[in-house]
Amino acid sequence: MEKRNKIIYWISTILVVLATFPGGLGQIYHAKWSLDLIRPLGYPEYILTIIGIWKVLGGIVLLIPKFPLVKEWAYAGFFFAMSGAVFSHLASGESMVKIVSPVAILILILLSWYFKPVDRKLISVNQ
Repeated sequence: MEKRNKIIYWISTILVVLATFPGGLGQIYHAKWSLDLIRPLGYPEYILTIIGIWKVLGGIVLLIPKFPLVKEWAYAGFFFAMSGAVFSHLASGESMVKIVSPVAILILILLSWYFKPVDRKLISVNQ
């Protein structure tokens, strides 16, 4: 069971990083595809830089050892960004195809978070 959990954790974590890190770089540099994605939603273009920086930093944090509190923040940030993307696309009336990618990334984020090894989990001092 332990080995299966580690495999699920690493596959989902690597896929989260592969989905967010390059996307974050594209957002930082305002790549055409990122501008085309955000314009119909009505958000200002500078939001891409902010979200992109946090995606890149979050991807790095998920891969490095230690820093469990910062990892929790990264998971929360990814969750809010992807769920916000889903609701933004739905609210703007775009086709359901636009939510496939953020929903898939949300599932990967939840899998990665749930299957984190004990040495990467945040331990409460109140226990």
